Amino acid sequence: MLPALVGRLPLTEPMSQEEVERIDSASMDILENVGVVFRDPQAIRDWKAAGAEVRDENRVHLDRALVRELISTIPSEITLHARDPKKSVHVGGRSSIFIPMAGAPYLRDLEDRRRAPTLDDLAMFHKLAHLAPAIHSTSHHIVEPMDHVVAHRHLRITYSSMKYSDKTIMGMTTSPKNASDVLDMCAILFGDDFMESHPVITGNCNGNSPLVWDETMLGALREFCKRNQPILCSPFVLGGANTPASTAPAVAQLNAEALSALAYTQVVRKGCPAIYGHYLSTVSMASGTPMAGTPEISLMNFMIGQMARYYGLPWRTSNTLGGAKTLDAQAGYESASTMMAVLLAGGNFIWHSAGWNEAGMHCSVAKFVVDAEQCEMGYRMAEGIRWDDFEEAMAAVKDIGPGGHYLGHTHTLLNFERAFFMPKLFDNNTYEQWEADGALSITDRALQTAKAMLDSYELPELDVAVDEALLDYIARREREIPAVDELNWTHWQHPKQSLHSQSFSRRNLLSWLGELNLLKNSDDLSRL
Repeated sequence: MLPALVGRLPLTEPMSQEEVERIDSASMDILENVGVVFRDPQAIRDWKAAGAEVRDENRVHLDRALVRELISTIPSEITLHARDPKKSVHVGGRSSIFIPMAGAPYLRDLEDRRRAPTLDDLAMFHKLAHLAPAIHSTSHHIVEPMDHVVAHRHLRITYSSMKYSDKTIMGMTTSPKNASDVLDMCAILFGDDFMESHPVITGNCNGNSPLVWDETMLGALREFCKRNQPILCSPFVLGGANTPASTAPAVAQLNAEALSALAYTQVVRKGCPAIYGHYLSTVSMASGTPMAGTPEISLMNFMIGQMARYYGLPWRTSNTLGGAKTLDAQAGYESASTMMAVLLAGGNFIWHSAGWNEAGMHCSVAKFVVDAEQCEMGYRMAEGIRWDDFEEAMAAVKDIGPGGHYLGHTHTLLNFERAFFMPKLFDNNTYEQWEADGALSITDRALQTAKAMLDSYELPELDVAVDEALLDYIARREREIPAVDELNWTHWQHPKQSLHSQSFSRRNLLSWLGELNLLKNSDDLSRL
């Protein structure tokens, strides 16, 4: 595995200092005068105790001085500890890591068929993540294992990410109890005392833009903060649908939402690590569907990077997002546009870096391995210019002189493997050679590569006693948790507007439908 990327290219910062402060002022004005809804009784009690003003039962108005005081205690940099200490990574400042996608309810498999995933499919993706040099984490539910009941999935997902790789991991936040189970499993793997002072797992808390945080996400956030583990505070932005239909005002709203949750992490536990997060998409004003790879998404990433650095916070972004239905030119253009932007924006926790397609509805095996190689290429670019062999190379110019070639020179023989990145999945041969090799498409080559990688996979060693303890814990919790849990709904997609997120509770679902005037009370849900 490559170490965490230390970016050395100049960052793209399109906003002047005056414009950064304008976004900050607008966000603070939202927090003070519009307020943010925290749909959670415990959070309301916590905010009142912290001195915030609460109106209309759950609308919290935050004084900008209070917000600044709270976020000032968030660590600016985090070391995420892996099961293999050599694969621990630093996040924050100019250090960045790549994490695969999460949350796909379908996959395109090793034969490029679109179907529902199983736990074995999830294990396959965790193995591919383990083998990919520029991927620093196994994420968590890269695909949703549909062969296991929802109420038990978080246990099996967590075990899979721990078992099949020794890289850093993420944890499920689909309910407070699920988050607690995941953290208990981490305690078995790493030890409670170790976790108290060492981040070993990250969780994600999605907001309900505009300006709402729900009980499920806030409960999970508290579980992570209490155990001193970092949480991503991620507004779920569908630009033009749940934000103003304009780039700068959308960032001002997103910034207010993120700051409100980040501040709350410090109310729960002062000094606990947290990450400024977001999920960015823009919405087609013609159809209402989410789009990827648009210019405004890149601009917003540049702006959010500036805002995170303004506050001294590590930040999460999303990478290689695609709306295409197959690994085609659209998928490639969308992903490349987004990757270039997040690297030049200086993203630290670069999530959804492999496999994402069809607006996150499926993870493609072929795209996963192509994206992973693209992360290697992006890594190499962001490292910047190497000067360590400059004098030797200039001496070679004198040796070769006019009209010669460098192929046999000592400098070339010493440096040819690192001089220029050589993609393994792109075909740069002649047309005739390409035909002779079978006229394979990028998808064909990617699937062949994935199969070869899986054939070469070796299970990383896990202490037998720890493995048994994890399995015993899973068995006990599966006996205790009812197999049907109507309060833990995942991957809900709005039937009319195709709004997709990673996880929604029943309360969250009802709130969305209520806001869209599709039902007046919870009894109406039975009609859908």
